[in-house]
Amino acid sequence: MEFHQSPHTFVDQVYLKVSNLERSLEFYRNIIGFQILKQEERKALLTADGKNPLLIIEQPEHVTPKQGRTTGLYHFALLLPTRADLAAVLQHFIQVGYPLQGASDHLVSEALYLADPDGNGIEIYADRPASTWDWENGEVKMVTDPIDVRGLLAEGQGKKWTGLPASTLMGHIHLHVSELQKTKEFYCDGLGFDVVSRYGNQALFISTGGYHHHIGLNTWNGVGAPKPAENSVGLKWFTLVFPNEEARNKVMDQLQRIHVMVKKEDECYFTEDPSGNRIKLSVKR
Repeated sequence: MEFHQSPHTFVDQVYLKVSNLERSLEFYRNIIGFQILKQEERKALLTADGKNPLLIIEQPEHVTPKQGRTTGLYHFALLLPTRADLAAVLQHFIQVGYPLQGASDHLVSEALYLADPDGNGIEIYADRPASTWDWENGEVKMVTDPIDVRGLLAEGQGKKWTGLPASTLMGHIHLHVSELQKTKEFYCDGLGFDVVSRYGNQALFISTGGYHHHIGLNTWNGVGAPKPAENSVGLKWFTLVFPNEEARNKVMDQLQRIHVMVKKEDECYFTEDPSGNRIKLSVKR
């Protein structure tokens, strides 16, 4: 979890649009294990530690269902502190009978995949020690192998699921984009990330500080995929946290040099990638 603190740049919060706030709250509390930090009529802030919001969900007026074959969220990923915590989550899913979309061993991590009631993708994962990751020529080896379910459950013997551990983090975000060339320029030349893995010509994984990835980018919804409608279920924005004002200012200068706009709204800075994915540029609290 050292990759989600200064001096690194990392994803901190995700803001989602949902079609039914109460239904989503029931899911995110009882299935995922969040606590409600603050709730309004159409919006709620969700937390793991009771202090810091990791996920914001909002039911916009005139919301429309999630659109297929568009850019936007592929999944957001919650990073748990230990493998035993991941085992407890898996046992919980089995007990409540909630369907998984997948479960994978990526060498660098082990992960469970599911979706919320609106189809927003979620990954819940635990990292393997960084000392075991295999790097070659600046890229980390990642695969998608079947997870060792028996071994994982054995790891969690006796550990009861009581919701998300307080030290749960937003580990990464994975986005659908419309193409990769301008996207790479935006995230690497503009925001300062490094490419750490590639999946053919279909996906890039990028990070700062030698993490296996803080952001995934793919064209699996089709090259040229359009941006979803403004009131569609899905991603509203996500937050990137910079270590200090100087680092954020440097990135804003880099974005300006590649002709990308940064807008100030209510004392916050926002930008948008070439596929319309909105990003809040924040500084460590």
